[in-house]
Amino acid sequence: MQEHIEQSLDVLRAAHARHGQKLVYPCSFGGESAVLLELIHRLKLDITVLTLDTGRLPQATYEVIEAVERHYNMRVQVIFPDCHAVESMVAEDGINAFRHSLEARKRCCQVRKVAPLQRALQGYEAWITGRRAEQSDSRATLETVDKDDPVYGRIKYNPLANWSWQQVMDFIRQYQLPHNALLDRHYHSIGCECCTRPVTVGEDPRAGRWWWERDDVASECGLHVTSLSRPLGEGEQGDGI
Repeated sequence: MQEHIEQSLDVLRAAHARHGQKLVYPCSFGGESAVLLELIHRLKLDITVLTLDTGRLPQATYEVIEAVERHYNMRVQVIFPDCHAVESMVAEDGINAFRHSLEARKRCCQVRKVAPLQRALQGYEAWITGRRAEQSDSRATLETVDKDDPVYGRIKYNPLANWSWQQVMDFIRQYQLPHNALLDRHYHSIGCECCTRPVTVGEDPRAGRWWWERDDVASECGLHVTSLSRPLGEGEQGDGI
């Protein structure tokens, strides 16, 4: 694991050296987030950490945000969706419309996640993600530096590209890092409470997200892809940010 740690540290050093204050980490507070926060702290890098509060997050996510702030003596910048956009969506589609159609779910993700991140990334040149090559076939060739961002047009750094899920969890346990309590309950990917469930033995790690949708739909909110349609068996998986 030490080799992977050093590689990730090198990616973070290089990213910060190139972009400085123009580099940001949008943190989802899943397993990968616990690792990245620790690595950033070890390097003492002045990188803004922000998170998206969709208004429907699990309480466990709020708890770990507070734990991280205490542990690292820092403040996480919390980004909220536009209240008028949320009110309009709910008035037109209903409070739980995301369960009724793919189009409604895509709109909910757009309003609560994609649009707020677009606003939050203004002024930044690059961002850090927790994506890993292991997460899906479409990420199998994932590089540590990704200049092809179809959604936001900014450079993405993937310091954990070569890490396995087991290494992520081993790192968290070895260093007793603050982490989302849902990870201990078999949640591999953590998003909104209403759209997230634990996975069982043998299930795809992304099976806990939007599990009611048809098989030809990618289990994505749109943060990393422009289309949520996919050929059967393909699609991005893993940590949303």
